[in-house]
Amino acid sequence: MSLSLERIREFVIAGHGDLAKVQAMLDETPELLNLAHEWRPGDTETAIQGAAHVGSRAIVAFLLSRGAPLEISTAAMLGQVETVQAMLKRDPSRAKHKSAHGIPLLPHAALSGLPEMLELVWRYGAREGVEQALQLAVMQGHTEAVRWLLTNAHPDLSLPNFQGKTPLQVAQEAGFTEIIELLDGGLGGKSA
Repeated sequence: MSLSLERIREFVIAGHGDLAKVQAMLDETPELLNLAHEWRPGDTETAIQGAAHVGSRAIVAFLLSRGAPLEISTAAMLGQVETVQAMLKRDPSRAKHKSAHGIPLLPHAALSGLPEMLELVWRYGAREGVEQALQLAVMQGHTEAVRWLLTNAHPDLSLPNFQGKTPLQVAQEAGFTEIIELLDGGLGGKSA
């Protein structure tokens, strides 16, 4: 069966947050599972990669249950510390892994919300994407991940996200009081 590029694109887009559509499309066309859409030359993305970089755990779980591969970035987002540690022990260069759109491992680890995940990938050399990691941790309300990033990764707090908002502005709009205090307090913020 030949699938149109548009159908693949539609499935990958759904992977970013529309579980019902992902389920329906995959039930209808199982071949979509691991097909990638090429956004621009060299920038390919599968549905599970899209779900992983936006923190869509339910979609990731569904796609994994259907046989999608577990990449290190996906395992990091899910908070699978032992799995990520085993992957890094087997191949330390995986700390430099980049998923769809060139998104590095550290931002995926931030989506887990787990300081121990951040510490693990950082220790192996995942140092790219510090500001993106902070933005994602703030957006998800992951206070302890924010604290870890401020203390250990020293992100530039003035850099805006894709919407032109600083981490502090994102936290203020979401009403994340503890995160606001951390960001206002500068490096390390106030201890809780």
